[in-house]
Amino acid sequence: MSESIRVGVCETQPLTSEGLRSLLANNGDFRFAGAVEQLERVEALLEQGRPRILVLDKSFGVQLVLEWIAEHRDRWPETAIVVWGLSLSESEALRFLQIGARGILRKTASPDTLLNCLRAVAAGTSWMEDTLFRESARPEKSHRSELTPREQQVMELVEQGYKNKEIARHLGIRPGTVKIHLKHIFEKTGVRGRYGLALSGMKDKGLLALP
Repeated sequence: MSESIRVGVCETQPLTSEGLRSLLANNGDFRFAGAVEQLERVEALLEQGRPRILVLDKSFGVQLVLEWIAEHRDRWPETAIVVWGLSLSESEALRFLQIGARGILRKTASPDTLLNCLRAVAAGTSWMEDTLFRESARPEKSHRSELTPREQQVMELVEQGYKNKEIARHLGIRPGTVKIHLKHIFEKTGVRGRYGLALSGMKDKGLLALP
């Protein structure tokens, strides 16, 4: 029998932590490794509970959570971080994934969805709740093969999080030209918005799983 996956939680609402504890207690795949209510106490949880997954509440503040992940991801590489919140935008999801989070989902997700997220993350896959990925960002068919070499370059830089001015400097072209290339990319791929484009690129490369 395989060892249970240890899951810790940093959550502002104690009742929510208890709900997660109860859910995991009824599933043999997992073991609750403890809960804290403040980011300042997470290190103690990581040292004592040694969770394989840390569920981290977004309500501490997007920027604060991003900074915490960036600061601790290398120190605790064995612990995968799942960010959850009552509301999460596509742009926030992308920023969390790019900074090192492995799972993204809303607190309104079903218990089965949460467990699927935890299993995927424990298996080494980056996972995001599909409702966070707008329908406009999931075309039935990708037309990336129709992109010109320059459009491919622009798209790759967008997927890496570069802004238009940064892309222009990197490629030695004008910001206005970058906008034109993006317009053509959106038309050819059927993806709307740079965040959707970046998430779509991660999915196509197998870096992100959607249920």
